[in-house]
Amino acid sequence: MELPIPRHDWSEPLIDPALPPLALIPARGGSKGIPHKNLQPLGGLPLVGRTVQCALAATCIGRVVVSTDDGAIAEAAAAAGAELVSRPAELAGDGASSESALVHALRDLGLQGALPPVFVFLQCTSPFTTGEQIDQVVRSLQGSEANLAFAVTPWHGFLWGRDADGWGVGLNHDASRPRQRRQDLEPCFLETGSIYALRTQAFLSAGSRFVPPLLPVQIEALSPEIDTPADLALCRQLAPLLEGAVPGGLGG
Repeated sequence: MELPIPRHDWSEPLIDPALPPLALIPARGGSKGIPHKNLQPLGGLPLVGRTVQCALAATCIGRVVVSTDDGAIAEAAAAAGAELVSRPAELAGDGASSESALVHALRDLGLQGALPPVFVFLQCTSPFTTGEQIDQVVRSLQGSEANLAFAVTPWHGFLWGRDADGWGVGLNHDASRPRQRRQDLEPCFLETGSIYALRTQAFLSAGSRFVPPLLPVQIEALSPEIDTPADLALCRQLAPLLEGAVPGGLGG
């Protein structure tokens, strides 16, 4: 599929408070760890297609847009129901940040019309995200004063680091005291990397997704990320076991 030519008129976009949240999915073509990662099949769909369909399953989402530099990804995303933004090559290399792709896509969309006050950043590397989870994170943002709400899962283990001399030090516990029960530890949360709901204007002004105040939203579900071939193989084994966990049968 031929991608539209990128535009670079960075006039400040208008924000329309009446518009529903926009789902934005960056999906570049290059990937060294897993070649063509965003097109890898899982449960009968490419990863980008799964992410588009779970976004479409969220009741809060008005539009689903994929930003990509790759024609094959664009074709798969469009087939799944997404709109497209052409991602410039200079924003699609290994050193390019997700934020740079998000800023570009939002400003490109802003040339076409007003933007919603909230958008949702989704990653194709979290294949078991659900529409219900997206709704939960967005509702949490909208019901708060936060600029970012993001999905986390609880972590119940003992975290360790190293001091300046390389010796082990407890991060979420005091190793010099009698061993605590896991349930008595201070709550810790692991960022899943799957869902980030952001205030559009705050994000565009800062150029970073982590614009305080920040609101972790606990998701009670399995949230593996695909970063290596082993991760992909594990998720392919999990998919049949989680059939029905993703709206539209994407878990199978």
